[in-house]
Amino acid sequence: MATRYRGTEAQRAALDAYIKIWRAAHAMELRANRHLADHHLTISQFGVLEALYHLGPLSQRHLADKILRSSGNLTMVIDNLERGDLVQRERSSKDRRIMLVSLTPGGLTLIETLLPLHVQKIEQVFAALSPDELSQLAALSRRLGLSLKES
Repeated sequence: MATRYRGTEAQRAALDAYIKIWRAAHAMELRANRHLADHHLTISQFGVLEALYHLGPLSQRHLADKILRSSGNLTMVIDNLERGDLVQRERSSKDRRIMLVSLTPGGLTLIETLLPLHVQKIEQVFAALSPDELSQLAALSRRLGLSLKES
């Protein structure tokens, strides 16, 4: 095992898996998202644009849930996207307390341009795995994620 921790075999196995998953996820994130800097976007900003593209206008709370960011952090992300004329905020007609965020025409054009390249980068990240291995990884990741969400 790669860890030097002197716990039980189960503890060392869990720690080893955690370290490998964390390092792989970090490397994947860097590789798959490097191109975003060319368009002056952060990963969070791209996540907002992608969520709005696929799901339509969303409240800031729903956006935060979708892209796994805190609502406080998301306010700054949306502020920056709004300054770049990529998104706009408007009050919900159904509940005036809720601010809905939507893509502007410029934001729509940008995400439609970037998304195919982004998908290509993600496909390259997983090129080392066979289709069966990729399917297994997806199933195991989902199982782990769901087990953690429930607890």
